[in-house]
Amino acid sequence: MSAEPMTPPSASAAKVRPFYWSVRRELWENRAFYLAPLAVAAVTLFGFLISTFRLPNTVRKATEAQALLATHPVDPKVIKAATRALHGAEIPYDMITAFVFLTVIVVSVFYALGALHGERRDRSILFWKSLPVSDLTTVLSKAALPLLVGPVVVFGVSFCAHVVMLTWSALVMMLSGLPLTALTDHLPFPFLWLGLSRGLIVMALWYAPVIGWLLLVSGWARRMPILWAIGPWAALLILERLIINSDVFYRALQGRLAGGFAQAFTVRADGKTSIHTLADLDLIPVLANPNLWFGLIVFAGLIAAAVRLRRYRDPI
Repeated sequence: MSAEPMTPPSASAAKVRPFYWSVRRELWENRAFYLAPLAVAAVTLFGFLISTFRLPNTVRKATEAQALLATHPVDPKVIKAATRALHGAEIPYDMITAFVFLTVIVVSVFYALGALHGERRDRSILFWKSLPVSDLTTVLSKAALPLLVGPVVVFGVSFCAHVVMLTWSALVMMLSGLPLTALTDHLPFPFLWLGLSRGLIVMALWYAPVIGWLLLVSGWARRMPILWAIGPWAALLILERLIINSDVFYRALQGRLAGGFAQAFTVRADGKTSIHTLADLDLIPVLANPNLWFGLIVFAGLIAAAVRLRRYRDPI
């Protein structure tokens, strides 16, 4: 009998796809990543369905505002009133996306803080280390949930919610004797979805070092990782103010924590002008920002440190 040829280890690993199944495992064990956004979206949708009795009136105001802009294009009062009216139809769609997005951010922060700490605390790390999955694959799979899965969940839940809202709005408009175009003319679809997808990609890249830091602390701290994640930065801020009376570090930290939205959803990341046209979706100004690349380099270093910690850190 002839022996069957042995499969090279690399080919076996490719068939098993350890990274894919590691991400699946993390998602199975942390269902809050999709259950919490779905719950928030359901509650917000319920509120929207109740509030749609005002929809015909909102659409009429928006239509009148558009007509006023055509006849009084330079009157500041008209422009202000028209802008408020025109945005009235879009606000519910922006709100549900914002609520879902904030929910995923909160879930991501608490997940990253407990991702490596939890398996050390319950000693399940001993079991997972017995499997043929490298520490690098494991840590990257844990980083993938907030940085890859999270944005997909935000877009998917928001998209489905928007479709439900549009369908219900079409029914309300039909019962009110108004054409659906009277509403859709004031809703920037599909541009809203394009802007959201672009913004989510930028946010994931911008906040990658934050997730890397939380994972590192999760793998290092023996207890209360949230205090170790916040404490050193708070101490540095206090020392900076007391010793050299400066706010350089404060502004740098603020730019990293609060600057993601400006990078993602404003023109040329100026933090003032919202994205309104296809030209505003240009990624070159964001990719040309050295702070983005510096953050990604820091993220790579933090992930390397977290991998080393997981390799040698004992269970709690």
